Amino acid sequence: MPGTAAEMYLPHFVVKQKLTMMVNRYEVSESDESGNPTRLMALAEQKRMAFKEQVTFFTDASKARPVFGFKARKKLDLNAGYDITDEAGAQIGYFKKDFGASLLRSTFHIEGPGYTGTGRERNQVAGLLRRFTELDVIPVHFDFVDAEGAPLFSVERKMSLGDRYRVTVPDRRVDFRVAAAVAVALDALMSR
Repeated sequence: MPGTAAEMYLPHFVVKQKLTMMVNRYEVSESDESGNPTRLMALAEQKRMAFKEQVTFFTDASKARPVFGFKARKKLDLNAGYDITDEAGAQIGYFKKDFGASLLRSTFHIEGPGYTGTGRERNQVAGLLRRFTELDVIPVHFDFVDAEGAPLFSVERKMSLGDRYRVTVPDRRVDFRVAAAVAVALDALMSR
């Protein structure tokens, strides 16, 4: 792979959404190759019905130590991009939904140290069905590739109580925190 390995690289992890009355909770765990969680890496909570312009990830449920997050560059702008920052507030990545391309197939653009890329729903028909029906059983699978078409990472929704996403990261340039922020954003921004 071209470029330098990310500061925090994980080849695979899972994101589990737990629904409560007032918040969407996301647990991000390192996983084995089969997708079984092995170690909690971060936890984020987002108030339901709140504007989705910022999500902060913490080391655990005490929320004593923030470790990374993402924040919209502009409030109340559906076309805003999102900066992904580390615990010190330094930018480690960026993503933005492409609303024009997303009319037929949800599309996101992503940037990180040493790469730029695009992520799209794997199946356009499933994306259209999900968009125009209320069925919650339609799979949500995204594949992100770099400018040359090489895979950066993929996010696959697994059926379970609460949404569960398996994230596979073949490109060592992609920081775990960037891939985790995007995986949670896919769920939050698509109102899952």
